[in-house]
Amino acid sequence: QVQLVESGGGLVQAGDSLRLSCAASGRDFRRYAMAWLRQAPGKEREFVAGITWSSHATYYTDSVKGRFNISRDNAKNMLWLQMNSLKPEDTAVYYCVADPGGAWGVSAQAWIDFGIWGPGTQVTVSS
Repeated sequence: QVQLVESGGGLVQAGDSLRLSCAASGRDFRRYAMAWLRQAPGKEREFVAGITWSSHATYYTDSVKGRFNISRDNAKNMLWLQMNSLKPEDTAVYYCVADPGGAWGVSAQAWIDFGIWGPGTQVTVSS
């Protein structure tokens, strides 16, 4: 099973950019579809972006389309989320999540039920 650790969060101003990283250890990272989810204070966890194991396809929630980009490098066991034009409503804890089977899709609940989660990294966007 894969283990995940996120990094790259921080405090930025609206309009700034951040690049989140997720380092995977363990076996077979390349076999997993991956996603980023987030949880804002007082809100439920939300699907942000997903990528297939081969990077053949990517998916984004509507609120981040055109601003965020998910990518991966299977040779390096790395997943990234490039976040541009950040807004205060992007403030949340961001989680890297792997799909061992059953989680894939834009439903946050499926990732909660079946995904393998990292501990998260805090992103705070000030206005």
